[in-house]
Amino acid sequence: MPFEPLMTAVVETTLNTLIKEDDELVRRLSRLKGRVIQIHFRELNKCLTFVFSQQIDVLSQYEAEPDCYLSLNLSVLPQLRDQANITKLIKQDQLQLEGDIQLAQAFSALLSDCRPDPEEWLSKLLGDVAAHTMVRGAKSTFDFVSTQMDKHQRHLGQVVTEEWKLAPSPLEIAAFCDDVDVTRGHSEQLSQRIEKLQEQITLAELEQSRSVHDAE
Repeated sequence: MPFEPLMTAVVETTLNTLIKEDDELVRRLSRLKGRVIQIHFRELNKCLTFVFSQQIDVLSQYEAEPDCYLSLNLSVLPQLRDQANITKLIKQDQLQLEGDIQLAQAFSALLSDCRPDPEEWLSKLLGDVAAHTMVRGAKSTFDFVSTQMDKHQRHLGQVVTEEWKLAPSPLEIAAFCDDVDVTRGHSEQLSQRIEKLQEQITLAELEQSRSVHDAE
C-alpha cells in the first residue's frame, strides 16, 4: 500500500476509534458535521484534509475549498486551543491560518482530548481487575527499567573515570587546570628573569667595550 493511503487510513481509524469510546467527543464531533479543515504539516510537506460527518474522513487529496486551512508544525497544534496563542503563532511564523479560526480551535481541542486509555480497552477483553493489574504491572516494570538504566549509566561513568581510567574525573580535571595555571605563572616569572639577565649581560658587555676603548 502506498504511504499516503496508509497514513490517512491509520489516522482516520485511530481518531474514529478514540472518539467512539467517549460520548462527549461524539457530541462535539456532531457539532462539526459538514465542515472541512485542511492541515499542511510542514515536517512532512504533506496535506491532510479532515471531513466531518458522523465520523471523520481523512483524505490526502481534496480539490474543493476547505472551511479552514492551516500550515504548521505538528507540535503547534495543541496550542490552538487557546485563541490568545493564534496571533502569537502567526507573528512567529509558526502558523499560517486561512478561514474559520473557531473551527481550528474546536478541531485542536478534539484532537487533544482523544487520548487512549489502555486500561479501559483491556478491561473489555480481560475484565476490570486483570486490566488494572496488567497496566499497573506494566507501569511498575517501566519505572523499574528506567531506574536500572539510570543506575547503570551512573555506574558506567564511575567505571570509565575511576577504574578503567579512560576519562578523567571532574576533580582530576579541576586539579589539572590548577596545575596548568601554576605552571603558566612559573613560566612567566622565569621568562621575566631571563629577560632581566639578558639586559644585565648586554649592559655589562657595553661597559666592558667602553673600558677597552678608553684604555686604547
